[in-house]
Amino acid sequence: MSISTKYNPREVEEKWYNSWMQRGFFRSTPNPKKEPYTIVIPPPNVTGVLHMGHMLNNTIQDVLIRRARMKGKEACWVPGTDHASIATEAKVVAMLKERGIEKKDISREEFLEYAWEWKEKYGGIILEQLKKLGASCDWDRTRFTMEDDLSAAVIEVFVDLYRKGQIYRGVRMVNWDPLGRTALSDEEVVPKDTMAKMYHLNYEVVGGTEPTYITVATSRPETIMADVAVAVNPNDARYTHLHGKSVRIPLLSKEIPVILDEYVSIEFGTGALKVTPAHDLNDYELGQKHNLPTIDILNDDGTLNEKAQLYVGQDRFAARRNIVKDLQEAGLLVKIDEYASVLQTSERTGAVIEPRLSMQWWCKMEEMAKPALDAVMNDEIRLHPPKFKNMYRSWMEGIRDWCISRQLWWGQRIPAYYLPDGSFVVATNAEDALELARKQSGNANLQASDLRQDDDVLDTWFSSWLWPISVFDGFKDPDNKDILYYYPTNDLVTAPEILFFWVARMIMAGYEFRKEAPFRNVYLTGIVRDAQGRKMSKSLGNSPDPLDLIDQYGADGVRAGMLFSSPAGNDLLFDEKLVEQGRNFSNKIWNAYRLIKGWEVDESLPCPNETAMQWFESRFNEAFVQLEDHFSKFRISDTLLTVYKLVWDDFCSSYLEMIKPAYQQPIDKQTLDTTIVYLEKILKVLHPFMPFITEEIWQDLKERKDKEYLIIAPWPKQDKFDKELTEKMESVLKVVAAIRNIRNSKNISPNKSLDLAIKVMNQDGYDNFISIIRKLANINEISLVQENVEGAISFVEAGDEFFIPMEGNIDVEAERERLQKELEYTRGFLNSVVKKLSNERFVSGAPETVIANERKKQADAEAKIHAIEQSLASL
Repeated sequence: MSISTKYNPREVEEKWYNSWMQRGFFRSTPNPKKEPYTIVIPPPNVTGVLHMGHMLNNTIQDVLIRRARMKGKEACWVPGTDHASIATEAKVVAMLKERGIEKKDISREEFLEYAWEWKEKYGGIILEQLKKLGASCDWDRTRFTMEDDLSAAVIEVFVDLYRKGQIYRGVRMVNWDPLGRTALSDEEVVPKDTMAKMYHLNYEVVGGTEPTYITVATSRPETIMADVAVAVNPNDARYTHLHGKSVRIPLLSKEIPVILDEYVSIEFGTGALKVTPAHDLNDYELGQKHNLPTIDILNDDGTLNEKAQLYVGQDRFAARRNIVKDLQEAGLLVKIDEYASVLQTSERTGAVIEPRLSMQWWCKMEEMAKPALDAVMNDEIRLHPPKFKNMYRSWMEGIRDWCISRQLWWGQRIPAYYLPDGSFVVATNAEDALELARKQSGNANLQASDLRQDDDVLDTWFSSWLWPISVFDGFKDPDNKDILYYYPTNDLVTAPEILFFWVARMIMAGYEFRKEAPFRNVYLTGIVRDAQGRKMSKSLGNSPDPLDLIDQYGADGVRAGMLFSSPAGNDLLFDEKLVEQGRNFSNKIWNAYRLIKGWEVDESLPCPNETAMQWFESRFNEAFVQLEDHFSKFRISDTLLTVYKLVWDDFCSSYLEMIKPAYQQPIDKQTLDTTIVYLEKILKVLHPFMPFITEEIWQDLKERKDKEYLIIAPWPKQDKFDKELTEKMESVLKVVAAIRNIRNSKNISPNKSLDLAIKVMNQDGYDNFISIIRKLANINEISLVQENVEGAISFVEAGDEFFIPMEGNIDVEAERERLQKELEYTRGFLNSVVKKLSNERFVSGAPETVIANERKKQADAEAKIHAIEQSLASL
C-alpha cells in the first residue's frame, strides 16, 4: 500500500479515536490482578468551552494515563463537569431575558426546569471537545456534580458536619456581588488594576469653642453614613488632644467616638482612619475588638437603604457622585488624590465586589486543616513543583471559616428547615426534618407545610471538594468495590490558583471522610499567557480557539507544542510557533517512517551496520533512563524534549543516515528488521504525547491482531546501555559535523569526496566507525598518521587531530586569515582559563568536578592552538 507523502491529521484522528472507543480501551473496572492508576479530572464548568488552559491541563493528564495504561496498570481517568452555580445561573437568566422572562417573575421550580434544559443542551460541549484533543477518559464513568447521587452526598456531608458542630449559621463579612445578589468565594473574585480617587474629608471635632477638624482619607465617601468611629494611633503626637473626644460625620452631624489603636499607621495617609465595620473587613475586625456597633447601609442590589438617611434608594456609585458634590458645597472636602488601585470584581457578572456583613452558613476549617497541612508538609502528598509548599502552609496556617452558602437557585439547596418561630432543624430530607422539628418544638401537630426550607444553595466548591470520593460513590456505599480499588487516586493535575480553594479542601475531605489522602501527587500547571505575558482570555481577544489550532496543526502537533515550554508551576508564554514546531515534529516522524517503509530488502546482503545498530540501541536505553527519571519527578516538558531529541537528532538525523542504502539500492534484512524494532520502541515512548500519528504508523508498519493496538502495547523496559559507546559515537558525530562545517565555510560541494587523515592520541581508535564517518561526511580515503599533514585544514576532537587536505580546494590567503583570527580567539580563551586556574581562592573553593572541567578546557585549547599553528605552517 502506498503511503501518503504528507501526514494528514484529519484523516487519522477521528478514525483512531473511534476505534479506541469501540474496542473499550478507555474503560476501566476493578481488577485485583493489576495495580490501579487513577486520575479524576478537575471538572470543567458546564458553561465552559475548551480554552488553552484546558488544553494544557488535559494533555498532561492524558500523557500520564496513557503511560500508565501501557505500563500494564488498570488506568482509570474519570471525566465529569461541575454545575458552576453562579456561572450557570447567569447563563440561564440571560437565556430567559432573551425569551422575555425575568427570574423574579417565575418560581424556583420553573427556573430549575429552564436550568436543566440549558444544562442538557450545552453542558456536555467541553467534554466532546476534549475528545478532539485525544483525551482517553473512561466516558462511561462521566459524572456531574448535581446528578442525584452526588447531590445526595453533598447533603449527607452537610448534615454530618452540622451535627459534629463544624457547620453553623451566623453574620460575618463576605464578598458580595450586588448584581448576582450572592456571596462569592475568594476564587470567584477577579482583581483588576485601575486608577481610583482618595477623598480627604473634614470631620468636625465636638466640644471646641471654635470649629476644629480632623481630616480623614477614604476611597468610599458614600459609606461615611455607616461610620461608627474614627481611629488614630495612640502614639501619634498630632492627635493626642483628641484622645477621649468625639467627631461629627460630615453632612450627617452624627457624633462618633475617636478610638485609639496601634493598627492605624502613623505614616499612611492622614493617620486618621474612618471605621465602617459593615463595609470593610479590617474595619469589621477593628469594630469587634472595640465593641463598636455595625450599621449596614446597603441593600442586596448595591443601593442605599434607610439606615443611610441620605441618598436612600440610590445606587452606591450614584450616591458617591452626589455626596462628593454635597461635601464640596459644604466645604468639607479638602482635596481629591488619584492613585493606582486594585478593584475587586465578580468573575461572573463583572460587578464591583462589596465587602458586607451577611447572614450565611459557615464551615469551620481549623480542625480539618491540620491533617491536610501535615500531609503536604510531610510529603505524604507531594506538590510538583515543591515551591508551592510554602504558599500552601501560609494559607492553611491562617485559614478562616468557609462561607458555604450562596443566594442562588441553581445548586444543592441547603438542608435547613425553619419552624414558624424562626428556629431551624437540619436534615437530609423534608420527612426527617419534620420529625426533628416536632421533637425540637414539642409540637406533635406540626405539619410539613409549617416548615420552610432555606432558600440558599451551597457553594459549588462544597460539591467539588468531595469529587475524588463521590465519583466512586464513596458516600452512597463507603465499601463499594470502586472506592476500595480506585481510592486514593494517584495524581491530580490542576492550576495553582485553585490550590487552596479546591485542592486543599479535597485533602481535608479525604481525611475527614475516608481517613486518608485523596491523591499522592499534585502536578500544578502554569497559566497559559500570550507573548506579552497576559493571561489568555476571551475579553482580551488574545486566545486562539483550541479547536482551530487542532484543525490547522493536528491534535498531536498542538499537544506537543503545548508541552514544549510548560514546566510544572511555570507559566507558558504561548506562541503559535510552538504548535507549528509540534506539527513539524509530526511531519519529521512521518517522513522517517516513509523512508523506512520505502526500502526494498535483499536477503542475500550481509549486514554492514552492526556498530550503528549497537549504538542506537544503547542510545535509546540511555535516553529511556533519562525519560523515566523525568516522569518520576513530574518533569513532563523535559520528558517530551528527551523523546524529541532522541527521535529528531539520534534516530532521524544520525541513525537513519548511517544505515540507509545508496539511492535506489536495497537494504539488508537484518538492518531493516532491527530498525523496525527501534521504530516500534520510539512509537511507544512517543505515544502518550502524540497518540494519533503513533497509532497510525504502528498499525501501518505491519499486520496487527485485533487487540494489538499501540495504546495498550507494553511500555519499554529499562535496559543497560554502553556509556563508552555512546560517548565515542558522540565524538564521531562531532567529527562529521566539523567536516561538514569545513565544507560549508570553504564552499566545497557535499557531493565532492574528500580525504581524511587522523592523528590518534587516544587508545580507543576509530576502527569500528570508519565506515560511518566515510558515509556521513562523504570521505574517500581515511588514513591514520603519526605526523601533521602539510597543506591540510585540521581540527581537534577529543584529543585527536584530523586533517583534510585542501590542495586545489581553497583560497590559501583567505584560509590563512581565518585561521589567524581563530588562533587569536583561542589564545584569549586559554588565557582566561589559565587566569581562573591561577586564582587560589577559586581552586581551593570550587568542587573537584569544576576544577577538572576547567583543566580539560585548558588542555583542549592548547591542543587546538597547536593544531591551528600547524595548519598555518602548512599553508
